[in-house]
Amino acid sequence: MLDYFVSIATFVGIYMILALALNMQWGKTGMVNFGIAGFFGLGAYTSGLLTVDAGWPFIGGVVAAAAMGFVFGAGVSLLSVRLRDDFLAIVTLGFAEIVRLVLLNEDWLTRGPRGLPIDVRPLSGLFDRSTYGYFYLGLVALAVIVVLFVAEKLARAPYGRVMKAIREDDVVTETLGKNVLFYRVQVFAVGSMFMGVAGALYAHYVQNISPEHFVPMVAIFIWMSVIVGGAGNNWGLLIGAGLVMVILEGTRFMGDFVTFLDAEKLSAIRIILIGVLLILIVRFRPQGILPEPKFRGPGVLSS
Repeated sequence: MLDYFVSIATFVGIYMILALALNMQWGKTGMVNFGIAGFFGLGAYTSGLLTVDAGWPFIGGVVAAAAMGFVFGAGVSLLSVRLRDDFLAIVTLGFAEIVRLVLLNEDWLTRGPRGLPIDVRPLSGLFDRSTYGYFYLGLVALAVIVVLFVAEKLARAPYGRVMKAIREDDVVTETLGKNVLFYRVQVFAVGSMFMGVAGALYAHYVQNISPEHFVPMVAIFIWMSVIVGGAGNNWGLLIGAGLVMVILEGTRFMGDFVTFLDAEKLSAIRIILIGVLLILIVRFRPQGILPEPKFRGPGVLSS
């Protein structure tokens, strides 16, 4: 049972990275991204293929996954530079579906629906089977801390104030002399880079990935995490991602108590429970569990 909790905590950490990345793009800058599963899968397969087929070390695969996420994030951002809100959402969702179809059909490279087995794990020779899960959880936790540190530094710097200005009114921001296109591409690319890192960590943890792991439902869970935790607040996202994942994984035991429902109905009920949580949060606390802190500058009359 303890190993199961460690596994859940590891998945929570990976979801936290994805939520922090989405918060940079949407929560801070206002760019809608429903293509999370695409960047997530891109990072997973990049690291998996390079470590399995090309013999790269684990750290090389993670760096390559980050670079791939950055490059494709910048490309998607440039292609949709004139799009906003729902139009951008459609483009990013289309990108995720293109990635999934490529992973599914290019059998010569990705092994298609058979899945890609990955036997490369960092420092696996130093730990036995019973303790390796704790090490990998620590590795994921370290990655969460690094991503959180970068996100907080950006949010508190002048760069972060430009991000918020673009979110509120990009026309005014550009009028004030800021290169809105430059900032948009940068933020989207950096967020996608973190999604690629999350994909690499996921691939080397589960050790067998297939296209069905990177479906649009992944993006929905991450969006729920951001909305529940509080868009714009990096610390709130950690709570939101943890809560969504705990409900998603914890409800797997419902079958032991609700014996009159089959597996398909139980799976639907689990999603319904997350939806109910989202509805309650939006109804009674629309700003999220931890809303974005308001900027408190010195008053006009202060000395």
